[in-house]
Amino acid sequence: MPTRKTLSILVFPIFLAGIVWGYTRNSTAAGTMTAQDYLDIQQLYARFYQTLDSGDAEAWANTFTSDGVWNTNTRGHDALVESNKGGGQNKPMRHSHTNLIITPTADGATGKLYVFQTDITTKPPSVATYSRYDDAMVKTPQGWRFKTRQRSSDTTMGK
Repeated sequence: MPTRKTLSILVFPIFLAGIVWGYTRNSTAAGTMTAQDYLDIQQLYARFYQTLDSGDAEAWANTFTSDGVWNTNTRGHDALVESNKGGGQNKPMRHSHTNLIITPTADGATGKLYVFQTDITTKPPSVATYSRYDDAMVKTPQGWRFKTRQRSSDTTMGK
């Protein structure tokens, strides 16, 4: 006759597998995301700022959907590339984001964060601007992409 400890050792993995199966099954429903989705979105943000600061306009535009919108006035891949030509290559700035909040939606996800733009020519480097972003993202066959990114000045600082 198996002991209680033996039964626990045998039953627990089956119980755990059921929980994992239920989570992954439900995580594909509208309005939910997997842990991998969250990681992929964080990488999207990192790619956005790395390509912006390096001046790689094509790679930067590829962080958006083909009809993506930047600050309500730049729409579509070609316009995005054109708007960022020369980008960070000629600007001694680096972007850092913080306090990222990712929220699942029926269409994908929203993101909110703060961004500090640092002037790296000053000694020591200094904050040149600070902003907030409100973003909408969708999962495409190429991975997560920005559908819209809206920058606004953060008026809460400097008061």
